[in-house]
Amino acid sequence: MSKNKLERFAENATFSNLFQPHYAELINSQFALKGRWQADFFRNDNPIVLELGCGKGEYTIGLGKKYPEKNFIGLDIKGARMWRGLKTANEDKMTNIAFIRTRIQLIEYCFAAEEIDEIWITFPDPQLKKPNKRLTSPAFLNRYAKILKPNAIIHLKTDSYELYDYTLNEVLLPNGKKVLFNTDNLYAEEKEMEVKEIKTFYESIYLQAGKPITYIKFCEK
Repeated sequence: MSKNKLERFAENATFSNLFQPHYAELINSQFALKGRWQADFFRNDNPIVLELGCGKGEYTIGLGKKYPEKNFIGLDIKGARMWRGLKTANEDKMTNIAFIRTRIQLIEYCFAAEEIDEIWITFPDPQLKKPNKRLTSPAFLNRYAKILKPNAIIHLKTDSYELYDYTLNEVLLPNGKKVLFNTDNLYAEEKEMEVKEIKTFYESIYLQAGKPITYIKFCEK
């Protein structure tokens, strides 16, 4: 492991808005913040929005700055990447930001039923050879349904046309999900859209390379 990674892990441990629950703690229902995020951490009644596979946390931070009246939680397994978002949130004294280091497969152990208002999935691994591991597969959508409020919105933003097509035409439409908006080339859309305002590190690289960005906004329930 590189010295840089070790330094980041060490600094991560000092941040009060990072939670790194152990597997046993989660599956044995011992994670104290499950069902208590608003009361015990954010200390308000504001909506909670998740960014799954948050990476460096650009969307979590960007949304948190744009919507101070909402709470945002970035979730990822890679702590060294997450360090950047944590660093920014703490330097800017953002009290509406938290991060969880865990696997997305364990999401239902981190939150209670109807605790979450909205989900962003930004540039996930498309898992081209393993459909069941895609973050928009039926198995993952079922996990999200356990923690989302009724009619909650999920956003998928990806450079992978394969993941976009799979999500839209193999998962959402055949199962009667409500698709609110979709496009296979977001930045070719002439109208102004909030979803264009925040860009992740990888999104900027893809755009510079002329790669289309796709986007779907849908309701899980």
